[in-house]
Amino acid sequence: MPSDKKIQMGGDTLRPLTVVGVVENYHQEGLKQDFRPTAFLLQQNARSYFCIKLNTQHLPQTMAFLKEQYASVFPNNPFDYFFLDNFFNRQYNNEKQFGNVFGFFSALAIFVACLGLFGLASFTATQRTKEIGIRKVLGSTVPNIFLLLSRDFLKLVIIANVIAIPVVWVSMDKWLNTFAFHINIGIWIFAISALVTTVIALVTVSYQSITAAVANPVRSLRYE
Repeated sequence: MPSDKKIQMGGDTLRPLTVVGVVENYHQEGLKQDFRPTAFLLQQNARSYFCIKLNTQHLPQTMAFLKEQYASVFPNNPFDYFFLDNFFNRQYNNEKQFGNVFGFFSALAIFVACLGLFGLASFTATQRTKEIGIRKVLGSTVPNIFLLLSRDFLKLVIIANVIAIPVVWVSMDKWLNTFAFHINIGIWIFAISALVTTVIALVTVSYQSITAAVANPVRSLRYE
């Protein structure tokens, strides 16, 4: 929007400048930086960069045309260019690498934990073989036995979530606060993560629990 106000830049020795327009705030730096007062001055002889807004629908043809026009004006200079969005996104390379590494080790930790749960469920089912057979003879159903074997693991998952959620919340809050612009962590994220971990634990132990629940009680009672 146009304006006729005067501003002083660079100290009192410089002449005041007339404001000819004001633009809305936009992200010129990374999201870790807050908006800063910025002034754009028209310099007639400045030729460091030429900024061109392009339609990427026919990008190869457009770049060929620009190269041809540039060579006609600057025949002895090489045509070198870069895209501003790629230049801007380089600021987040560290965050992307951190996300990839963190995601890989998180998946590895979940896999190892599932192996441990599977082994523990197998050991528990083997130790309680006679108990399961007696319960089936006395009328226990498959869902009742499945719940009996899974209940102890669910308790461990709940305890793990109670310990992990506050630690994760504090760590993520500190990391997000390094950005001037960031999201707020909602409670629903932790609710979903707790639900997902519970489902993963149930799926991991379900095979051993269901196998023990549907086993022939006669064989279970003969088990030594």
